[in-house]
Amino acid sequence: MPIIKERSIQDLKQRVNIHDVVARVVSLKKAGARFKGLCPFHQEKTPSFHVSPEKGFYKCFGCGKAGDIFTFVMETEGLPFTEAAEALAQRFAVPIEYDEGAGPSLAERSLRQELFDLHELAADFYRQAFLAPTPNGERIRQYWTQQRRFGLDLADEFRIGLAPADDSSLAALFLKRRFSDEALRQCGLFFVREGAVLTLGSLRPRFRGRLMIPIRDHQGRVVAFTARQLEFTPADDPAREAKYVNSPETPIFTKGHLLFNLDRARSHVGEGRPFVLVEGQIDAMRCWSVGLKTAIAPQGTSITDGQLVLLRRYHPQVECFFDSDSAGQNAALRFLPMALRAGLEVRFLKLAGAEKLDPDLLFLERGLAAYEELRRIALSAMDFACRTLLPAPETASAEAKSRAAQTVFEIIRAAESEVTRSEFIAEAARHLRLPVAALQRDFQTASAAIARGQRFPDRPNSPSPPPSPVEAPGKPTEEHLLFLCLHHEELLAGIATRIPANWIDSTTLSGRLLRRFLAEFREHNWPGREHIDQLLENQEEKTLVASLLFDPPNLDDPLKAANEGLRALQRRNIEPLLRQLELEIAHKGTNSDADILLLLKQRTELKQQLLHPPRLSQAV
Repeated sequence: MPIIKERSIQDLKQRVNIHDVVARVVSLKKAGARFKGLCPFHQEKTPSFHVSPEKGFYKCFGCGKAGDIFTFVMETEGLPFTEAAEALAQRFAVPIEYDEGAGPSLAERSLRQELFDLHELAADFYRQAFLAPTPNGERIRQYWTQQRRFGLDLADEFRIGLAPADDSSLAALFLKRRFSDEALRQCGLFFVREGAVLTLGSLRPRFRGRLMIPIRDHQGRVVAFTARQLEFTPADDPAREAKYVNSPETPIFTKGHLLFNLDRARSHVGEGRPFVLVEGQIDAMRCWSVGLKTAIAPQGTSITDGQLVLLRRYHPQVECFFDSDSAGQNAALRFLPMALRAGLEVRFLKLAGAEKLDPDLLFLERGLAAYEELRRIALSAMDFACRTLLPAPETASAEAKSRAAQTVFEIIRAAESEVTRSEFIAEAARHLRLPVAALQRDFQTASAAIARGQRFPDRPNSPSPPPSPVEAPGKPTEEHLLFLCLHHEELLAGIATRIPANWIDSTTLSGRLLRRFLAEFREHNWPGREHIDQLLENQEEKTLVASLLFDPPNLDDPLKAANEGLRALQRRNIEPLLRQLELEIAHKGTNSDADILLLLKQRTELKQQLLHPPRLSQAV
């Protein structure tokens, strides 16, 4: 793949604000000169992920991940460096130049990027078929406005399309654009026989005669489609009887990692505006159409832990509004412990006596006012669980209450906070009409039986509370000096001339980098901090440098700190030699006067060195 010119890399760094890059993935809040949010690289409930637009770096004080705009895109999207740079250049309209030619050809681009481009093109193709002045175009628009009772403006907003019933135009378009065989095989839009040569005839469309709903990832990129059955779906469609057909999983689409409409909803959540989780895409679009902009839906599968962790990055509160039938309520009950494990605060929207009411119908008939009514009578997590498990506690038998309590215990154990557990037990006792003390004892007994002296198996392994930036432990000597060299380049000359190479521990990453940087400076090859990437050989080195550059210097006297580091290195290297000399002197005794004199002289020289450690002066 062609190499991007260094000046283009530096141009991207200067013109692209790291806040704008990270905010596509993480919900950030202002914290002084920085921003902070929940780390996208590990599960946490207290924000320890910090972003510094001034320095152009991010750092998580929980898991230690750190980097710049390129590292963030590489880590979150699984891209190599060149493709991450290309993605940033495209998103922020920054031109880039290559050392070899004008840029990579289509065949040289990554498979993932091809699949993103291919899906964007497919979405446009289906959209044009929806708008076309053809009989099927008229029928699909009529279906959308009269049967589904949506406006054409909503179809435009969500890029609703139509897969033609019998048409090879999409395959012809892709072949004309010269997408690679691998992309055509793995995009999920065609049925392709194993080993078949890809031609117009061998690419059989997966979706024919169906309403097409583009599925976007949390960054707004089309990654898949949901196809809704229509009256003119062909009879020879292998999935003719299925009301909805989804794209298969591909390198850019995993059902359990995606929530429909999250890319839009995440910008509307906030204090008093929680996510609203509904069952299907039509429900979510109905919510959007009436002004409820925080609605999201799982993508053709049951809700997963990964989806809820993703959700928690943006906002901790969720209102669950599933269908009122038994299937919907059971799905909500399964969702509850998963939400608690993810650290989400959950409430349930439910209309009393509405046995078969679904969000699509409710909001279609009553608009946004229905949502406000639901919120006023929303059920807490434990209220919902107890009402679902034991609808009539006043007439329930002791055995029925005991069975309901055991299921409630499974839900309560998903909450990590002991305070939350205690509150849940008290609330459950009220709903089940049981003494709090008795329920508490039963919970402890059941917990002990399950845990067997260990932590609950169904509780998440949460990381230890991260140290705050100001409370972080002291750095090792090499890392301390590396930190000083990066933040105070004026000290480099003095440090480079006063540290013998063998004093530096090259078995550590910070030691190897310090030794390399000092050598480059001595050889007059130091590129400056702004261009330090060219001295870094792997991602591990880039992460360490980014982490050190992110930390504020907070040093009243950098010169004093440098001298302390030099003295620490000297003592670490000389004191073991001195101890060895003392042992040799003690061992030889008076057997060899000449040897003793030589050892005594060496000891005196080492002690003199310790009395006069290397020092930098103000003139350095």
